[in-house]
Amino acid sequence: MPRMHWNWVKSLRPRPQRALQFMAAALFNGYALGFQKGQIFTGKTKALCVPVLNCYSCPGALGACPIGSLQAALGTQGRRFPFYILGTLMLFGVLLGRGVCGLLCPFGLVQDLLHKIPLPKWRVPKKIDQGGRWVKYLVLLGMVLVLPALATGVAGAAIPYFCKYLCPAGTLEGGVPLLISNPSLRQAMGGLFTWKLLVLVLILAASVGIHRPFCKYLCPLGAFYSLFNRLSLYRMNLDKGKCVGCKACESSCPMGVSVTKNINSTECIRCGKCKAQCPAGAITSGFLPEKQQENNRQETQG
Repeated sequence: MPRMHWNWVKSLRPRPQRALQFMAAALFNGYALGFQKGQIFTGKTKALCVPVLNCYSCPGALGACPIGSLQAALGTQGRRFPFYILGTLMLFGVLLGRGVCGLLCPFGLVQDLLHKIPLPKWRVPKKIDQGGRWVKYLVLLGMVLVLPALATGVAGAAIPYFCKYLCPAGTLEGGVPLLISNPSLRQAMGGLFTWKLLVLVLILAASVGIHRPFCKYLCPLGAFYSLFNRLSLYRMNLDKGKCVGCKACESSCPMGVSVTKNINSTECIRCGKCKAQCPAGAITSGFLPEKQQENNRQETQG
């Protein structure tokens, strides 16, 4: 077997992070009959928000997507402040920060697996990469918060701008399975779904060459969780006394984090790859004591 392909096979060996990703995907989309019947689950758990992008229309989804729920709450007539939704997001933000993205998100798992395909990888120019990282915050502010709050659709219903026009997770988890199972929906498919399918294909294709492009540049949920990265209870820790300066951690980071300078960067998804690659065992992770967290903050700021 050629060396490149053997390395690819070895890279598929399950790690704790990968096992957790698969378990989370199975948990959040555990209604197997939904995929078989082409029907959306409507049980009581659908009123609960999961912490990741997980389309309400996915036949297997047992819970509601927080971004979709947030848009609905902000855009419906007679709306009330979405305390429950924001409270859920803040809880997971305080606990895990963007660890939610690296450990629990099904669409993040899809991007990770696609990037393992042994095809050429692309390096995004630094200026484009740095500027592109801000786009997800604009998506969060504009498509998720401002537009739904300013405009409503027919009969006072909310217009979920992000879900309707951009979200690739919804197309993959909800739109595609429902179209496969329901011929009548395929006949009714119009220009909007064609657009969403194009967005999905472009992001999936980009994921082969760029590690997690959606997470880096477009995901509003990642933008929200990034605000908690420096404060969350689950953290990465770099022991600078043990660090040998080999930069193996930085070369392995899927999000391009400068690990030795700012290991708990807003872009860190706590996937643990830097920890696995460190030859000196200088990187640890976990729910660190408050005193150790404070020491880490001082090291980061220094």
